[in-house]
Amino acid sequence: MTPPPSQWAIPLGVSLGAPIGLYITFLLLGGFPLFQKHFFYAHRLNTLFWHNLDEPEYWGFARNQVTPFTLPSGNESLYAWHILPLRSILEHQDRLQAAPAGFSDDVTASESFKILKEDPTAQLVISFHGNAGHIAQGLRTEHFHTLTDMSNFHVLSIDYRGYGKSTGSPSEAGLIQDGIATVEWAISVAGVASERIVVVGHSLGTAVTSGVVEHFAVKGVEFAGVILIAGFSNVPTLLSSYSGAGFIPVLSPLRPIPPLLRFFQGFIVDKWDSASRLAEIVHSTKRRLRLTLIHAKNDMEIPCYESDALFKSAAIATMNQTLDDEAFLAWKRQRSTQFEDDTFISVVTAEPDIIVRQELVLYGGHNKALLSSAVPLAVMRSFLSDLKTSI
Repeated sequence: MTPPPSQWAIPLGVSLGAPIGLYITFLLLGGFPLFQKHFFYAHRLNTLFWHNLDEPEYWGFARNQVTPFTLPSGNESLYAWHILPLRSILEHQDRLQAAPAGFSDDVTASESFKILKEDPTAQLVISFHGNAGHIAQGLRTEHFHTLTDMSNFHVLSIDYRGYGKSTGSPSEAGLIQDGIATVEWAISVAGVASERIVVVGHSLGTAVTSGVVEHFAVKGVEFAGVILIAGFSNVPTLLSSYSGAGFIPVLSPLRPIPPLLRFFQGFIVDKWDSASRLAEIVHSTKRRLRLTLIHAKNDMEIPCYESDALFKSAAIATMNQTLDDEAFLAWKRQRSTQFEDDTFISVVTAEPDIIVRQELVLYGGHNKALLSSAVPLAVMRSFLSDLKTSI
């Protein structure tokens, strides 16, 4: 016999009330900048208590392939790794095996630094990671391996302020300053010209990359390439569809009520408007730009249509006209190669020597997209100065 509604309404209300109450509490806490900072940057979630970052061999690197050191960023000290390509290990194995391993108090005296600085053709990838964790957490070391195992690419990566063993506390302005300091160190201390540098960002790192490259673009400094993996247009828009860990909604339950959604979006402190920054980078380009956007179709955290917004902003910046959404999609289709699995490659070329490329890969989710072959291919493509095709 089915119980009357009065008998199941109360248990059902209680079971629904708990998660609804937690969600409302979460929204209210979100109005406080301190809560926002810890939620968005997640910089305290790391494995430092069981991982020694000064022993990179734990993650499969050769002796002295990785040199841990610190570099300054304003009043903060940033923990960094310089990672040699394996070909450099083979070429200089005697001097590297004889050198002390581990953290370097004076990185300029290390053998790995000398190998980088003494090579006038050295190619450097500066990699900015996503939120949470530290420089070696998750799939980041595998990402470094994919870039250095079978290539001539050096890699430089940092932990932003407040992350890992770096000092300070994160903020939008602070992380951009950290990225700028990293690039300035590479150019002025390591002696690597900007045209021999590719800047790569993943997730939050795409926003850092956009801010850093914009800073240099308006000063007339251009890079061999800029690669954004699993990027997003801006934080208020992102949080209206973002799911933490792939299943915890943030502001998406409020989308059916636009005024309420806009109300809570108004409390967001760090906006990270990458879409506008990419447009400024395109407008500021005087000689050459290779901008690549890579996203996995099955990304459950940052939807792949966020890269559509980034591509649109950069692509429209190459035009002398504005297009509505329908006209832009038609324009984009003419410049796209569509595959049978609904993935695609879209390429826009413009003067003086600008190529904006968007690539949707089928698998990888949010984090494993870092390991897609599309990433090292994009780096290689960036360093080929005479390449003007859509391959």
